[in-house]
Amino acid sequence: MQGYNCIMIYGKSGKELLFCKRTKDPYKGKYNLVGGKIEQGEDGFCAAYRELYEETGILREQVTLKHMMDFTYYNQGCYVEVYVGRLQEKVTLREEKHPLVFLELEKEDFFSLERFAGEGNIGHMIEQVRDYGEGIAEEGQGV
Repeated sequence: MQGYNCIMIYGKSGKELLFCKRTKDPYKGKYNLVGGKIEQGEDGFCAAYRELYEETGILREQVTLKHMMDFTYYNQGCYVEVYVGRLQEKVTLREEKHPLVFLELEKEDFFSLERFAGEGNIGHMIEQVRDYGEGIAEEGQGV
């Protein structure tokens, strides 16, 4: 199965979340979380930090990612690992392909299928973080 990651990056205050605005299909014109492909044999945390840097310029030293949940899509032959992190400092974003923007958590309906990718999964993931926390840290980083 092909692996992908989806990375939720909260601003330092925890009141905003980083999105990219898709410039191509799938989900062209909609907001999506950053992420990408996990290479064959690549550790999930390493893949998440690599994709985060490639797509945003955010360094591993600027955020600690936690593994929150996974989705397995048997009918599509893939799985998605979801990581969550909060920026430790102000960063300068560097866009790879899609424009990047922080959206305020209190001002958006993240279940909106017109504005957001993922058939409501983004709203679900945000509620999971709010209700149950950010997940587990990489081994050796503490929780």
